[in-house]
Amino acid sequence: MKKLDHKGYYFIAPFFIIFLIFNIYPVLLTFYYTFTHYEGYGSPEFIGLANYARIFTDTQFLEAFVNTWKIWGFNFALQLGIALFLAALFSDLRFRIKGLGFFRAIFYLPNLITISSVAILFNIMLDWHYGSVNQFLMNIGLISEPINWLNQPFTAQVSVSLILTWMWFGYTFIVLMAGVSGISKEYYEAALIDGANRIQTFLYITLPLLKPIMLYVMITSLIGGLQLFDLPMLLTDGLGNPEGALNTMVLYLYNQAFRYNNYGYAATIAYMLFLITVVFSAITFKSMYREVNGSKATSKSKKRKAKNAKKRGNVHVYEKVSKQNTYI
Repeated sequence: MKKLDHKGYYFIAPFFIIFLIFNIYPVLLTFYYTFTHYEGYGSPEFIGLANYARIFTDTQFLEAFVNTWKIWGFNFALQLGIALFLAALFSDLRFRIKGLGFFRAIFYLPNLITISSVAILFNIMLDWHYGSVNQFLMNIGLISEPINWLNQPFTAQVSVSLILTWMWFGYTFIVLMAGVSGISKEYYEAALIDGANRIQTFLYITLPLLKPIMLYVMITSLIGGLQLFDLPMLLTDGLGNPEGALNTMVLYLYNQAFRYNNYGYAATIAYMLFLITVVFSAITFKSMYREVNGSKATSKSKKRKAKNAKKRGNVHVYEKVSKQNTYI
C-alpha cells in the first residue's frame, strides 16, 4: 500500500496559522471581553452579563442606533433612486445613449477618492463663513444668510447622507447596469412594439427582473451603513457632535474603547452590532426573496392555466391569460 504524502499540508499550513492568529483568535477574545470589565491593562475582571444588561438601558447607544438608521436610510433612498433612474435612462431603447463606459467611470470616480480627502473637501465647502455651498446658494437667492451645516443636528445628518450618496451612487449604478445588461433586449423591443411607455417598461420589465440585484445592493449597503464611522469621525470632533447627531454605533464603540478605555463594554457593542446586522439582513433577504418567489409562482400559475385552457380548446381564455403574462 502506497504511503500518503503529507508534504502538501506544510504549504497550506501558513495560511491557517495566520488565519487562526489574526482572525479567529481576536473574535473569540473579543467575545470573552464582553463578559468582563477591562480597561486595556491589567487582568480583565469577570462581570458576567452586566455589559449586556447595560446596553439595553444605555440611552446613548439607543441614540447612536437611531442616528445610524437616519443617516443610512436617507442616503440609501437617494442612492438607489438616482441609480435606478440612470439605469432606466441608459437602458431605454428610445434614447440610445452612447458612451456608457465613460459615464460609468465618471459616476464611480468619487468612490476612488480617500475618505480623508472627501472629509477635508466638504469641510471646506460647507464652512459657515467662507464655504462655496453657502456662497452659491446666496448668489442664486435660495438663502439670505449662511447656514451652519455641520453645527446643527438636522443639517449635519443631511449633509453626511448627501456626501455618502455622492460617493456611492456610482457603484450602485454600475451594479444595477450589470443586472440590466443581463436582461434580454427582446423584452424591451416587444414592449416598444406593443406601445408600452417608458414608465410601464420600467415598472413591468426592468424593476421586476432587477429584484435579485437590488437585494444584493440593499444587503451590502445595509452592512456598510451600520458600520458608518469614518465620515462622522473626520467631519466632527470625534464625539458625534453637534448634540450627538453624528454619533453612530461604530463611533460610539470607538469612543468607549479608545477614549474611555472601556474595552469590555466596547466589545459588547461590537457583538450587538453584529447581531443587529445579521437580523436586519435576514429580514431584508427573506422579504425580498419571498416577493421574488411569489412573482415566479404567479407567473408559472398563469402559464399553467394558459396551457390547460389551450388543451381544452378554450381559445378566448388562452388569449386572455397570455395577455396577462406579456410583461412578466
